[in-house]
Amino acid sequence: MQQIPSVDLRDFLSDDPARKQKFVNEIGKAYEDIGFVALKGHFLDDNLVESLYKEVRNFFNLPLESKEKYEIPGIGGQRGYVSFGKESAKGRSAGDLKEFWHFGQYVSEGSAYAGKYPDNVEVTEVPQFNTIGKEAFQMIEKTGVYVLRALAIHIGLDEFYFDKFVKDGNSILRPIHYPPITDEPKDGAVRAAAHGDINLITLLMGAQGKGLQVMNHNGEWVDAMAEPDELMINVGDMLSRHTNNKLKSTIHQVVNPARELWGSSRYSIPFFMHPVSDMSLNCLPECIDAEHPKLYEDTTAGEFLHERLVELGLIKK
Repeated sequence: MQQIPSVDLRDFLSDDPARKQKFVNEIGKAYEDIGFVALKGHFLDDNLVESLYKEVRNFFNLPLESKEKYEIPGIGGQRGYVSFGKESAKGRSAGDLKEFWHFGQYVSEGSAYAGKYPDNVEVTEVPQFNTIGKEAFQMIEKTGVYVLRALAIHIGLDEFYFDKFVKDGNSILRPIHYPPITDEPKDGAVRAAAHGDINLITLLMGAQGKGLQVMNHNGEWVDAMAEPDELMINVGDMLSRHTNNKLKSTIHQVVNPARELWGSSRYSIPFFMHPVSDMSLNCLPECIDAEHPKLYEDTTAGEFLHERLVELGLIKK
């Protein structure tokens, strides 16, 4: 496959059973074939997207000493600011050429998960940053719920199977700034080295320009570029594991631009949709048969996340 398929969530949301099934078939096939899809018809309107990017740029334009106030020790970078070069892909020592921020879950009142996650961090210098961030978090999370409902149908599960696991789940909205490249990167460092995502699905804003690449089944890198009104959504390792690789978590990267474009920043905003930590990631019986034997040992989402954060260098063993 040389191109990322495009689907429209409005088909799934329609009252027409044929349109709904068409969406299920299209997204299911895309996730079996390449693990990525471009999605129209999501719940982020243009004004919210524009406001979010404005606030994100305002934050990353702050002086380094101001941003570093929001780098919280001891939580593995799960909230607040993570400074330039601190995260590296699994198996690599060179840090990625990026800095980023984490907005975390806004747990519902009375939830069993209240107090289980680190608090979100308030930025005083950019008054609307947290307000707009929360609104965007909730709209993109809503989009993800419907994508997972379609995938549940495709797998042969109850449509609402994933709802109870992602409600109050450990999801993260990550505004990323890839600063201008001023010197030849050392040790082959790139903006984001080849990796698979940890979570169930990732919903990405900001894939409109060249940079994001996806590896197809032939080992070839394919440019993943969304239209202005599209999110790029991919399967993460948790969902791949849970479905015994029926839905594929695909290796992807963000490469450095051509040298003449080194002086420009890049911004992207992925939403990493995580379940609650006690969700079982054991391979689903619906995805195991004689031709597809069980590939993974039993684990939970919390155990798997901890293992991966250690591998990424964000927390110590």
